[in-house]
Amino acid sequence: MLILAVESSAGPASVAVVKDNFLLAESFQNAQSTHSQTLLPMVERLMNDLSITADDLDLLAVSNGPGSFTGVRIGVACVKGIALPNHIPCCGVSTLEAIAMGGRSCPGSVVCAVMDARRGQVYNALFSIERPGLSRLTPDRAISVADLKKECLQFGNRLLLIGDGAALCYESFLDFGARLAPPESRFQRASWVALVAERQANREGGTVSPQELLPSYLRLPQAERELNKHRREREE
Repeated sequence: MLILAVESSAGPASVAVVKDNFLLAESFQNAQSTHSQTLLPMVERLMNDLSITADDLDLLAVSNGPGSFTGVRIGVACVKGIALPNHIPCCGVSTLEAIAMGGRSCPGSVVCAVMDARRGQVYNALFSIERPGLSRLTPDRAISVADLKKECLQFGNRLLLIGDGAALCYESFLDFGARLAPPESRFQRASWVALVAERQANREGGTVSPQELLPSYLRLPQAERELNKHRREREE
């Protein structure tokens, strides 16, 4: 199975091509560039380098949330734009599950995949690393750092913090021995999205049509939260 995967849920952006669980190529940048300007050119360059076209692809994958509302929308729109005219099936992957793939070389660890959700919260999910892969311990959720720390105390130095919000939690979690993943395996990557998508695609209902591919935000966008707030204030 030849998979093109896109990741743009936070500051870094990346594109990868994976075939039968083997990474063929990946392009990654963490320069805080505008994803709407950089993501599609990254896709085009990578496919040109590999001499492949959309007709060669069996699946398109994207981290469809949680994450930056703008970043997630851009990633989903990029994948839909490629998939729709070529009728390629799609796979929306949990950003947190893809992040956790970065800790799969640490068996026995509990991976705490964490992204900065602002407003005093993080997006989080916990996974145990077992051979041959991940075992999910919690659903994706938005949670305060304080509540997450209370939940993670039981894991001690087995806990591995990973994701763009890992450093945000590390100083607070250090007192019970939590570990911080190194930078090269801390930030979300398209290759991890592709690996999760390959497993997901083998399950019934694991893929969707381009029309059915949607973001998964966990929280309402800021504009909708403000609108709801104003409505409540008018009603009071």
